Amino acid sequence: MHQCAHHHPPGQSYGWAFAIGVILNLAFVGVEAFFGWYTESLALLADAGHNLSDVLGLLVAWGGYALAKLPPSPQRTYGWRGSTILGAVFNGLLLLVAMGGIAWEALGRLSDPTQVPAGMVIAVAAVGVLINTGTALLFVRGRKTDLNIRGAYLHMAADALLSLGVVFAGVVIMWTQWVWVDPVSSLVIAAVIFLGTWGLLKDSVHLAMQAVPPDIDFEEVHNALAELPNVTEVHDLHVWAVSTTEVAMTAHLVRPNLENDDQLLKDASEMLHSQFNIDHTTIQIERSVSDADCGQAEEGTL
Repeated sequence: MHQCAHHHPPGQSYGWAFAIGVILNLAFVGVEAFFGWYTESLALLADAGHNLSDVLGLLVAWGGYALAKLPPSPQRTYGWRGSTILGAVFNGLLLLVAMGGIAWEALGRLSDPTQVPAGMVIAVAAVGVLINTGTALLFVRGRKTDLNIRGAYLHMAADALLSLGVVFAGVVIMWTQWVWVDPVSSLVIAAVIFLGTWGLLKDSVHLAMQAVPPDIDFEEVHNALAELPNVTEVHDLHVWAVSTTEVAMTAHLVRPNLENDDQLLKDASEMLHSQFNIDHTTIQIERSVSDADCGQAEEGTL
């Protein structure tokens, strides 16, 4: 006996947040590039290029978010939900590349520091702090439950930190003429962002490999199934991420008694959803282990 259960709780819509973020940041890229050219500030031009890469990151996350809403088909039985995982992987890689570029440029400016018009740089960077912080706040609620949204959030938070670092460096340079503060602050901020990005990339690659999501304890899922009434054994248990917000599970339960299997399947599905947030469950009931000659048991599964 099999049962497939699906829970699709309504999620928050982020389409408008992506649209606002892309429009605001594209406008700011144009303003920053113009003032970078006008003041001959390499720092502003470089930051404009970095912000443009973040617009690309937002577009990738937006694309994954939109594709995940497409319905399943005979060829893609889970639809395009996995695109959110791919979007998170891409954004993690893009952030690492961007931070590497900033660190490389900062190291170069340490050996050959240049004077910049601090007042104008501060003013432009302060606008960047406001825009990037505002955009990041659009995604703050979903960053803990959706890796794709977390990637968009980290892009914007990283830009806000970088712009804040530019403001800080500009103020210090204005008062002390210590031009080396600019590249040093960039290196410190790049290191902080790298640590956050590494976690995003590690978690997204983990999900892309169909591993058990980090917030689910595999042993606890096994034990919860084993504690169901009259279940004597659990095997061929698999848990993996369908998207950055949905989890699937399959399992075989050995239950010698014939009584009320339908109720057991219903209770198991509701328990898995409420305790572990597992949305897609497929459970097979067997009377004994020998009843199922499925040949699916592999090393590392229970």
